[in-house]
Amino acid sequence: MSGLLELRAGLYRWTATHPEAELAPEPGSPADWGPHVGSVAYVAPDALVLVDPLVPADRGHVRGELDALVRRQGQRVAILTTLQFHFRSREELAARYSASTSRAKKTLPQGVETVPIRGAGETMVWLPEHGALIPGDRLIGDEHGGLRLCPDSWLRYLSSGMGRPELREALHPLLDLPIEMVLVSHGEPVLTEGRHALAQVLG
Repeated sequence: MSGLLELRAGLYRWTATHPEAELAPEPGSPADWGPHVGSVAYVAPDALVLVDPLVPADRGHVRGELDALVRRQGQRVAILTTLQFHFRSREELAARYSASTSRAKKTLPQGVETVPIRGAGETMVWLPEHGALIPGDRLIGDEHGGLRLCPDSWLRYLSSGMGRPELREALHPLLDLPIEMVLVSHGEPVLTEGRHALAQVLG
């Protein structure tokens, strides 16, 4: 677990233990994700943006670091959620910072874009300034510094009937972006040559 790590000027990531994580999940099951999940903070020109933030009670120092960051920036806070399972600390922090939680394009902070993944139940966040893609569950870290698709079991709730072949197709347009970093929620982030890492996954 980590405090706020500044990856680049104005771009931060931290990790925390998810209170609902299973200690020994069945491999490939819907619960097959590590207990430590990542969250992102980005200083946009007109807002401080938090993506999928998790700040459990035992991470008081992270909350303190976020409080200090909010005070230093002195601008509005916007909280963005990539999918329904990543509400995490959204409501608590929205109340704490009087933050907005809308992903509507007209309310997005400057320099922040959203990328809906059709049929996948997910909207990724794209930060052009840093070439940073922030996925939710559809792209996760592998154990070798790269990326992998989520397990099939993570897709079974989708009404689209999407499987991994369809997910690959839906993700393929991401290769049009000049991706440098992929700041995954599950696993280790890819901090260089993100587009190459994505291309390796999508074939």
